[in-house]
Amino acid sequence: MIIMLAMLAVFYLIVIAILYVTQQRTKPTFDEYAVGGRSYGPWYVAMSYVNSWWPGATFIAFFGLAAGAGVFGMYALAYATLGVAFMYLMATRAWRWGKKYDLRTQPDLLGMRFQSGAVKRVASIIGVVSLFPWVVLGMQALGSLFEVASDGAWSVTACLIVGLVLIMIRQFWTVKMGMRGLIMTDMFQGAVAYIGSAVVCVILLIGADNSPISFADLSTVADKYLRLPGDGDSYGPLYIFSLIFTGVIGSLCWPMSFQRIYTASGVRAVKSGTVRTVLISGVFYTLLMLVGIAGTHVAEVAEAPQQGWFTLLSQFGGTWMLGLGVTIVFAASMGHIDGSVQVAGLQIANDIINSDRRKLSDRHLTVVAKSSMVVFMAVAGVVAYITFNFDRLQLLAQISYQGIIQLAVPLFLGIFWRGGNKYGAVAGMVSGFMIAAVLTVIFPDDIPALGSLTGGVVALIVNVIVFLVVSAATGQSATERARVAGFFDAAKAPVRTKQIPDEMPQHEPILND
Repeated sequence: MIIMLAMLAVFYLIVIAILYVTQQRTKPTFDEYAVGGRSYGPWYVAMSYVNSWWPGATFIAFFGLAAGAGVFGMYALAYATLGVAFMYLMATRAWRWGKKYDLRTQPDLLGMRFQSGAVKRVASIIGVVSLFPWVVLGMQALGSLFEVASDGAWSVTACLIVGLVLIMIRQFWTVKMGMRGLIMTDMFQGAVAYIGSAVVCVILLIGADNSPISFADLSTVADKYLRLPGDGDSYGPLYIFSLIFTGVIGSLCWPMSFQRIYTASGVRAVKSGTVRTVLISGVFYTLLMLVGIAGTHVAEVAEAPQQGWFTLLSQFGGTWMLGLGVTIVFAASMGHIDGSVQVAGLQIANDIINSDRRKLSDRHLTVVAKSSMVVFMAVAGVVAYITFNFDRLQLLAQISYQGIIQLAVPLFLGIFWRGGNKYGAVAGMVSGFMIAAVLTVIFPDDIPALGSLTGGVVALIVNVIVFLVVSAATGQSATERARVAGFFDAAKAPVRTKQIPDEMPQHEPILND
């Protein structure tokens, strides 16, 4: 126990040291606080994106899916890869609009596109509400992690409290430094979590030393682990389609995704960053799932798939390897929670509290953003404690995913199509989100009568119809058409940026003397 806790302590102190050394001595503007001054290169963008995309639960829930259901666990790779690839296609327009109009968030872009404060606020509320369950689950994952690290000596309550206290201390720096603090630590946390785990997976799979699994185990996996839902079981033929489709759409709708675009130093940095994100995610996640599938041969893993990551590392290298496995999950959890809390606070300040009628100064925006992060995190911590032993908490996560994709209609149609208006955007988002919430509560997994479509996909169809019908009924004025035409023309004009070799990080940290 002492060894594992010491490894976690060393990792944690390094993170705090990075934050202390790289903090700015001068007070940052809100632009610096929100998007890091739009100055980061492709590696920073990529690692920040990966950190915000793969939470610590990847090593528990998704690993458990592979160890318990086989190739089904691979479905996340399909949607993650496709989602980031689409981000590449949106990079030019999104970044140029962000630079020209000083956009800081995804709702900022929607508000500018439809020239509507209501569109901006509704989009922001959906994003913040959808993020909340993931922060709760992330904090609970920290509690579970300390159960393993303490070798079962600490009570569940004690583990959860320790996890909450550590993440709250870490969040002090996120609140203080904003996006800069996030990006500075994402490089280290990402290297430990995703590159470190990929190396460990390779060592396990090549059968080194006393590895309990190897590549050879993949050729003798039982047939039941090679089937997808819908292949002769109770699920319908549209279940896998719904999961991947929702994942692809959702990957572009999460507020953190656009935040990464706006932190980049230019379009080239965004595109290079997305390519690196695909490579890192593809290699890391594929290896992790192969380890999980090979682990189906291990009796202890088959008995408790969600603990499989820890079980395999313990059998392979004892306490030291288990300590490394726990540290990897800690790194992934902290990066994901950091990103979610930062973007939630930013959107509350920039998109919900701030308005044309109540324009906040840079100083007040920063104060509101910091206060919002503290409140958001504190409420999430309380909910995490109260609901730690709830059986159906994953339902909240499912609702959040089905809900966040309702942003896709005004987002995608708004970026690539000049039609539609603010009335259609608001009506579509509100109706889609409400229907998704209701259907997911009634049918938390799938809707059997519709071939196993999920509630979010059904709601998305309604969302599209409402957007088109309401937009057609209310129309666009000549002034509005001219404004939208000018908005699209702005995306065609290159924005001059500082030319720096893209193989090196483009942002030089300002060191504290």
